[in-house]
Amino acid sequence: MDDRSQIQKVMALSVSVYLFWFVSTYLLEGRILTLLRPEAVVDRIAYTVTANIFVGIIIAAWVLRSYLISGFVSTEQIGLRSIRYTLTAAVIAGVIGFILFIIQDPPSLNPIVIMNVYAQVLTVSVAEVVVCWAVIGAGFESLTRNKGKVISLLTGIFAAGISFGLYHFAHSPPFNQINMVLLMMIVSFATSIVYFIGRDIYAAIVFHNTLALFGVMQALEKSGNLISFSQPVYPLIAMALVSIIILVIFDILYIRRKREVIE
Repeated sequence: MDDRSQIQKVMALSVSVYLFWFVSTYLLEGRILTLLRPEAVVDRIAYTVTANIFVGIIIAAWVLRSYLISGFVSTEQIGLRSIRYTLTAAVIAGVIGFILFIIQDPPSLNPIVIMNVYAQVLTVSVAEVVVCWAVIGAGFESLTRNKGKVISLLTGIFAAGISFGLYHFAHSPPFNQINMVLLMMIVSFATSIVYFIGRDIYAAIVFHNTLALFGVMQALEKSGNLISFSQPVYPLIAMALVSIIILVIFDILYIRRKREVIE
C-alpha cells in the first residue's frame, strides 16, 4: 500500500469513528434527554458504556494505533507523554480550568455538587478529547503537514473545533441548539491551546472537563435537576473512574506498547 492510500485509509477510519460516535450519542443521549434526567441510571450507563467508552475510547484507540503503526503521527503529537510530564501538565491545566470556572460565578460551589457534575461530564470529556482532538485534530494536522507547521497546526485546531461543535447536535438541549453549537466551536479554542501547545491528552481532558463544568451545571439548574446532585451520585463517580482507567489501560498496554514494538 502506498503512502497516499495509507493516509486515505487512516483518515477514513477517523471520520467513520467520529460518525459512529455522533450517532450513538444521539440515540442514547440526545434523543431521550439522558443527561437531563439524573434518575435515569440505566440510560446513563448505557450511554456512557456504548458511546463514550466503547466508541470514544476503545475504537478510537484502535484508530490511534493505526496512526502510529503507519507513521502518520507520533506518540508526542497525539499527547501520550511521560508520567511526570502528564502529572505536571494535568495539575496546571486543572488549576487554570478551575479558576476560569470560579470567575464565571457558577450556580453552586457545593463540593458535592461540583464532584457529581464533574464526574458526569468527565465520562463525556474523555471521549470528546480523544475523538475530536487526538483522532480528528491530530489526524488533520498530520494530513496537511507538507503545507508547513503553521498551516498544519491551524488545520488541526479548526478540525477539532468544528467536529466538537457539530457533535453537540447529538446532545440534549440546550447544547443541540445552533447558537450553542457555534459557541462550542469558539470555546473549543481554549482546549486546542492546551492540547496542541501542551501536547498532553490527559491535561487536555482535565482542562476541557473543568471548562465544561459551568455550562452543564447551568443547564442542570435551568432544568431544575441540579438539586439532585447535592448528595454523592455513586454511579456517576464510578463511571468516571472507569472511563479514566480504561483510557490509561489502552494507552499503556495497547497504543503505546504497539508503537514501542514496531520501533
